[in-house]
Amino acid sequence: MRKGNGRMIDGQTRTCGVIGNPIKHTISPLIHNTLAGRFGHNLVYVPFAVEDGGLEAAIKGAYALDILGMNVTVPYKGEVIKYLTDADPLAARIGAVNTLVRAGGGYKGFNTDMSGLKRAMSSEGISMEGEEIILLGAGGAARAVAYLCAEQKARKVYILNRTIEKAQAVSAEINEAFGREVSLPLLLSDHAKLPDRRYLAIQATSVGLEPHDEEVVIEDEAFYKKVHTGYDLIYKPFNTRFMKLVRQAGGRAYNGLKMLIYQGIDAYELWNDVKISTDDADYVFDVVKREMGL
Repeated sequence: MRKGNGRMIDGQTRTCGVIGNPIKHTISPLIHNTLAGRFGHNLVYVPFAVEDGGLEAAIKGAYALDILGMNVTVPYKGEVIKYLTDADPLAARIGAVNTLVRAGGGYKGFNTDMSGLKRAMSSEGISMEGEEIILLGAGGAARAVAYLCAEQKARKVYILNRTIEKAQAVSAEINEAFGREVSLPLLLSDHAKLPDRRYLAIQATSVGLEPHDEEVVIEDEAFYKKVHTGYDLIYKPFNTRFMKLVRQAGGRAYNGLKMLIYQGIDAYELWNDVKISTDDADYVFDVVKREMGL
């Protein structure tokens, strides 16, 4: 029997996969099976739907079945930690794991969402170090990004959210974790109070996600004139309204597709003890775009 990457499935084939609910929309199998084909690895990657209440059994079962590694997506990135034998310090601090690596007696958890975001931004020449960053949103994704910003030595992180309480909670957590006043909370509606300078802005809400392509968290054109670079974690649509407004104001703008691909690449490297080059990453990026019709 042949796998999607053209190689034979045999007694030596290793299995990896992604668990979540829902899971049918995932493009992770495309990323990982493309990498397996690129490197000639005898590996197949498949999706596993895990119903509510079944996570512990799924983790134990995966280990018992000798599954090499797993990705974890919504809604299990936080809950999965209690079923692991160990967690990488950053993943433990964030409280979210998206990659499981087989270890003695169980799985160790990592957060390659954040390392993937770092690599994706670096591939575009974007650095967080010394930057004043506007972070739109204060949910789970934004909280993880805020940790990454502080870890990467951002000068300041302004967390803008519809409700001030969530922004205050994340800011307080970040400042305590890093021992410095790096983060400040604001309401989205108070964006005009931001000091008049140019920022790196990261859009970490679901606003603008397909099919709501024309929605955006901030409409005011004056806001976008303060943004030198905008990074939207959304990748569908490929050009979000947030990105369009950043570009119209003269800034650079990027979507989250490379982040998605690099988080997969980081997981693949952990499972297979390989280093994937920029050329290999670009190859995967091109394959994914083509298959998604982008």
